[in-house]
Amino acid sequence: MRGWFRIHSANWLTGGVHFIILAVAAQAESTAVWPYALATMSLVSFAAWIANYRRYRYIADTPTSRIASAAQGYVELLGRAAHLPDAALLTRFRQLPCVWYRYQVEEKGSDGKWSVKDAGESDDPFLLIDATGQCVIDPERAEIITSHVETWRDGDYRYTEWRLLPQDKVAALGEFSTIGGAGTTLDFDGDVGALLAEWKKNQPQLRERFDLNRDNSIDAMEWALARRQAQREVEHRHQEMRASSDVNVMRRPADGRLFLLTNQLPEKLIRRYQLWTVAHIVIFLGAGGLSFALFS
Repeated sequence: MRGWFRIHSANWLTGGVHFIILAVAAQAESTAVWPYALATMSLVSFAAWIANYRRYRYIADTPTSRIASAAQGYVELLGRAAHLPDAALLTRFRQLPCVWYRYQVEEKGSDGKWSVKDAGESDDPFLLIDATGQCVIDPERAEIITSHVETWRDGDYRYTEWRLLPQDKVAALGEFSTIGGAGTTLDFDGDVGALLAEWKKNQPQLRERFDLNRDNSIDAMEWALARRQAQREVEHRHQEMRASSDVNVMRRPADGRLFLLTNQLPEKLIRRYQLWTVAHIVIFLGAGGLSFALFS
């Protein structure tokens, strides 16, 4: 799933990898495996240290800008999340209002272990608003960290939803640009296709809106109706964008720099990445030193 492996989850995964390496080495009949196990742990932590340190530097070195005065390029914004006009979004299962969601469905097998059966996330744009203006956030391929997480079970299935909510205070770090409204080039067919694809992800809601004969499927005539509705909605959005004097947009940087959206304060994330950076460098040096000593 696009953007699924977030760095804050990867840190715990790294700890699991370390545990597996130690467990395998402990069960080996020969002590000769220990230098190689420790060297592997050192390399894993080195890679994790680089990832955490890069994110720490991106957040710490980029000051917060106001939307109205933000420079074109890589910036950090802080404001309140909101829907685009006439573009309300609901979560996949709870059907709760949100500006972004991620979901995961797991099934419990006969061995008692959980396996992922379905997962996905929304990529609808939303607004970030501060006291000076507003910016359209395109969340595609962003690293998104949110405190709104809910998990529940239904029989042998476990559901998890992550959300960013309207009125959440959101920090956004990414590529900022201002586009003149009247001269904006918009991809009508592409946006219609993207909207229809988003509707198709939620089949129950799609059938509720367009299954006119209630046969629990969308036939050709009903799909044509859905397409016409999508065209009307996209046309309305485009008219509003062109009517604006300019449109501020934040997207994923083309040069691969961090694109982060979070409802947690940047200061909190800085402290978190600092702690992970220290932890991984300690493991890197400690395991690497022991490995070198054993090889010697």
